[in-house]
Amino acid sequence: MKNIQSINNPYIKELKKLQEKKYRDQQRQFLIEGFHLIEEAKSQKQLQNVLITREEDYVEGVENILVNYSIIEKLAQTKTPQNIIGVCRYFEETKLEGSRFLLLDGIQDPGNAGTIVRSALGFGIDMVILSPDSVDIYNDKFIRSTQGAIFKTKIITKSLLDAIVELKALGVTIIGTSLLGKPLREIEAIDKYALILGNEGRGVRPEIIECTDQNIFIEIDSKLESLNVAIAGSIILYYLQRPDMNIQKRR
Repeated sequence: MKNIQSINNPYIKELKKLQEKKYRDQQRQFLIEGFHLIEEAKSQKQLQNVLITREEDYVEGVENILVNYSIIEKLAQTKTPQNIIGVCRYFEETKLEGSRFLLLDGIQDPGNAGTIVRSALGFGIDMVILSPDSVDIYNDKFIRSTQGAIFKTKIITKSLLDAIVELKALGVTIIGTSLLGKPLREIEAIDKYALILGNEGRGVRPEIIECTDQNIFIEIDSKLESLNVAIAGSIILYYLQRPDMNIQKRR
């Protein structure tokens, strides 16, 4: 087992640079913190090596580097990090495939985006597509907020206009979110769909709305101005995957 105890070690300095997007993109690597994320990354074969402070935390199947806690603190982005840091490889590029898609148009808050990805995994989404102006999927806060769902969900960054053209060619119904649409409770059951959620402030861009097949909104009490995009998205995803969806209407 390799042993590094100096925070000025050249390798540690290189790992520190991975906190910046441009270096992550150059090296096609990113850092993760904590035992749970390490386990999730390892299970999906994304984990390359780990930095640990105790030999008993040895992780099978990858290179282990023994370090002191000062190095963990240097590389971590949380206030009280756990005694392990992982180095992961970027996800492989993948084509659009599946029957249920989630498109995120300019979602920039990493906490919101991460929560949405967790809901996507829980409610049967096959692939999440982020617009280029959405949060970086290798952002530390985004990764932590997914609670490991990032390693079990196909996620790509791509022009949504291009993605919509490809999805329509696959026979996928494009569903936008807009107050000009119809209430969620009135939507018919759909086998193949792509749901679009918009930016926290402006919603879905007009040029994207123009490409949708239908649009929906969630009816809420007039005392509340709006729902957080992660909450709204989770409600819609739950509704769309329900086997009893609109059962009373179909009767």
